[in-house]
Amino acid sequence: MPVVSQLHKWALGLGAVSGALIYYYNVTTQNSNANSLQVHNSWTSNYTPSVKWDHNWDRRDPKSLVKPMKITDENDENKYNEKFEAKKAKAVRHILLIRHGQYHTDGKTDVERVLTELGRKQAEITGKRLAELNLPYSLIVRSTMTRALETSKIIEQSLIKVPVENDSLLIEGAPIPPEPPIGQWKSEKHFFQDGPRIEAAFRKYFHRADPSQEFDSYTVLVCHANVIRYFVCRALQFPPEAWLRICLKHGSITWLCILPSGRVTLFCLGDTGHMLPQNITSS
Repeated sequence: MPVVSQLHKWALGLGAVSGALIYYYNVTTQNSNANSLQVHNSWTSNYTPSVKWDHNWDRRDPKSLVKPMKITDENDENKYNEKFEAKKAKAVRHILLIRHGQYHTDGKTDVERVLTELGRKQAEITGKRLAELNLPYSLIVRSTMTRALETSKIIEQSLIKVPVENDSLLIEGAPIPPEPPIGQWKSEKHFFQDGPRIEAAFRKYFHRADPSQEFDSYTVLVCHANVIRYFVCRALQFPPEAWLRICLKHGSITWLCILPSGRVTLFCLGDTGHMLPQNITSS
């Protein structure tokens, strides 16, 4: 018994010492590796994303708008901070993208590709839906193609006092060769001509608010499927070649918002919940 008791006491002592050593090791290791154990993302730690968000995607990050200056004292730092704050956006920009209604695809020219009876009904229903949302719309911009102009004019009957503009940058086209490719062949000339124009339209309408903008804005763009799909990919920083993987219905609503920080949120994509099933078409 005395031998067993002695062994028991020795084991307890060794356990206490080893526990203390383990505790000391963990504490010192954590302190020495504090940087490696910092939480880098909200859902986990020490995670490296495959693609990082470009915070200056619209070239309106305040850091890129203020001329770098040599800071030698507190006054210099205050001056820089004042300029920095003056360039920061304060409001949210909402962009609502509306695809035109169903149209006669057998028309030989754009003028002949007018809306079908169902296409006009789709536009009317979408206009009423936009009115029901009761948003303080700032502007309606419409593509100059016949089907988009017709769709917009019907929508405008539900949004009576909203200013309207035409923009040929928003006409339909082929933005970039899709990946994966589709069976239908198209010469590179189309992408070469249409791509820069559609990209120019994206840069014109998709950016954070100007610092002078005091209140949130809501811009409605009435245009086309390919243009909308490309805009969504670019705004969310998805590969732009993925545009053809997205399906959009006639008269659908796609809603994105651009926060003052430059982050972009997709509220809805190709929403047709305001239509009866028998009124929903895509081609």
